[in-house]
Formats: sequence, structure tokens, C-alpha cells
Amino acid sequence: MNGDTGDTVAQDMFALLHQAAAPVVTRWSYSSADPYAVKVAIQGRGKRWVEWIMARDLLVAGLSGPNGIGDVRVRPERTHDWDVVLIEICSPDGQALLEVDLDLMQHFVDATLEAVPLGGESAAVDMDAEIEKITRSCAG
Repeated sequence: MNGDTGDTVAQDMFALLHQAAAPVVTRWSYSSADPYAVKVAIQGRGKRWVEWIMARDLLVAGLSGPNGIGDVRVRPERTHDWDVVLIEICSPDGQALLEVDLDLMQHFVDATLEAVPLGGESAAVDMDAEIEKITRSCAG
């Protein structure tokens, strides 16, 4: 499932998962309905998907230099004559280090920037509607 449909971008990529015997499938997605976030799903054993959400600006900045101080860190690196992006994901349940081709990641990021340019995220979010959803969910 690769492609983009207006305000949604999705791209599947193989990634090396450090300490795994073979590459894993990752599914990257972005939607203008949630313009600050990028989702990555990693296919695990038994066709089970593990999903993470990260800030899009973290991914954008991580293409050109180390970025991130929390659970997700992104940095470009040259390994074995390949330009890659390393994505380190940490949680109380464990950690993972993904290695993704830099050109493929750049293509994905560029598509998200076409959908919603950096700095244009707030125009894509109806803050009044979001506050109303939160208020309704808290009302019980």
C-alpha cells in the first residue's frame, strides 16, 4: 500500500531492525487530519503490527542531523556505503533501532510536506472542534 491520496500519505519500506536476522516491513503514514504526527507500524512476529507515533518535525529535522531527546530519536548515518536514517525507539517494554534508506524516507517526508507544509499544521486543525471532543469525552 504505497501512495498518497490528497491529504493522506502512506509508504511501506523495508527496514533493518538491529539484532534481527532479516529486514522487517514498516508502514509509514501521515494524514492532514493529524498534521503534527507521523505513524510508523513495524510488522512483528505472526503478522502483528506494533505502532508508534512521532512528531513530523522530529522526522524532518532528523534527516539532516541528530534529533530527539525523548522516546524517539532520529539521525542520518552512512553505513556500508549507504545513506540511511536511524530511528531509535525506546519504551519501558523495550527498544528498537530501525535503519531505513535515506532516499525512501526523504520521498515520504517530501510527500507529507506537499500535503501540509511545515508551519501550516495549525491551519489544518480545527482547534474548537478538538476542544469540544475533549470536553465531551470528559463529561462522562
